[in-house]
Amino acid sequence: MTTVTRVLKTAIVLGLAASLASCASARRILPFGLGEDKSPQATASEGQRVSILAFDQQLAPAAGLAGRDFFLPGPVAATSWPMPGGNAEASIEHVIAAPQFTIGWRRRIGSGSTRTRQVMAPVVADAGKVFVMDGESTVTAVDAASGEVVWKVDVKPTGREAAGGVSAFGLPIPFVSEGGGSLSGGFGGGVAVSGGKVFVASGYRTMTALDAATGAVVWTQPVDVPIHGAPTVAGSRVYVIDVDNQIIAFNTTTGLQDWSYRGIVEPARVMRASSPSVSGDTVIAPFSSGEVVALRATNGQPVWNQVLSRTSRTSALSEIRDIAGRPVISRGFVYAVSHSGVLQAMDIRTGQPKWTLPVAGVNAPLPAGDVVYVVSKSGELTLINRDSGAVYWTRDLNEGRVRQEGGFLGFFDRTVRPEWSGPILASNRLVLVNSDGEAVAFDPKTGALTATLNLGAPAYIAPAAYNGALYVLTNDGELISIR
Repeated sequence: MTTVTRVLKTAIVLGLAASLASCASARRILPFGLGEDKSPQATASEGQRVSILAFDQQLAPAAGLAGRDFFLPGPVAATSWPMPGGNAEASIEHVIAAPQFTIGWRRRIGSGSTRTRQVMAPVVADAGKVFVMDGESTVTAVDAASGEVVWKVDVKPTGREAAGGVSAFGLPIPFVSEGGGSLSGGFGGGVAVSGGKVFVASGYRTMTALDAATGAVVWTQPVDVPIHGAPTVAGSRVYVIDVDNQIIAFNTTTGLQDWSYRGIVEPARVMRASSPSVSGDTVIAPFSSGEVVALRATNGQPVWNQVLSRTSRTSALSEIRDIAGRPVISRGFVYAVSHSGVLQAMDIRTGQPKWTLPVAGVNAPLPAGDVVYVVSKSGELTLINRDSGAVYWTRDLNEGRVRQEGGFLGFFDRTVRPEWSGPILASNRLVLVNSDGEAVAFDPKTGALTATLNLGAPAYIAPAAYNGALYVLTNDGELISIR
């Protein structure tokens, strides 16, 4: 460090000390006794000390589960991945995929994320093709084996771009990132494939069906409000949720609306794309208000409602209640986690909670065998007993990855922690991707790190599995096949 820089830093420190010395709370944190108040001070009497952090519940491993083994199902072939989460229930447990954990091919598919747009649509695959959507609502079909582009269609309607980020009330929709930034615009939506059609939900206020073989438009249906998440297809209906917390059921053949249901309107949400889950005649709709609502698939009538919401005294972001990860339906229960800090297992028939844990997350939980995996927004991977909700262990995914960035002459640095997406259980590896541009594999039994793969760009969307490979869409619009 040069003499000039040292002098400048010293001057800044002394200047801050002088300006803050009159503030009692500031005087107590200044070094070297600067600003010390020599007047008599009141002293708290000795007694029980209570941490202000104790108001927030913490996860703790159950002593009875220490060292105990658990069952995981063996991997099975994923011959189709038609919608986010793998199927309408989002309940794929263990797949055969990426046994070598090396990159097979890369393909640029369109526009990446910028200040005004975001790559948010999960990857889907069927009939030898992988379907993806970029940050500008362009859908691309890619040959799954070679990475060659088969067709490309822009579903953005002409002349309506400026209205993309406006709600039904004419107000811009604020989206909040994990870093606290905000964004508004015609982004979001996603794709699903079923019955030879690719169904495309758009932040530009359209619902479209394309021919899966050619990309030709089968039908297009305008909607009043931008659609944030990807569609879910089950039977003769395709389900989407708009930014005003309305779930809409469209007929897959005609594109006509069958029914709709509106939840509590919530003005803020995180920049992650959630989708409904469907099992039989029950549709599970997640909303940014923290609501999980079960509806009849035939007519949209509500069956039960749960609100996954709690307020943290140490985090203002807990006020954002969004359920950004897909609810998972598995073995008669619904597993869902909210941004405000509630992970819950609910009976699909009644909504009655089986157990509840204080986990704040933006990723879908992963029930597999006897356990449930979940990743918190702070980067902790937790293994939970499926029946009791007791915790086996918690692993800090960001150990050794936290860093300081920015700042001026060494001041005002910010602490950066990678954001994680996933997990998926593939060929006896628990695989996640992160904002540092890595695909990382962990031992599913112990949580120990086993392999790391450089993707070359941040990834905020969980991998999809298809025909022995994992597919990752990066934030700069590149599709990567991992073999």
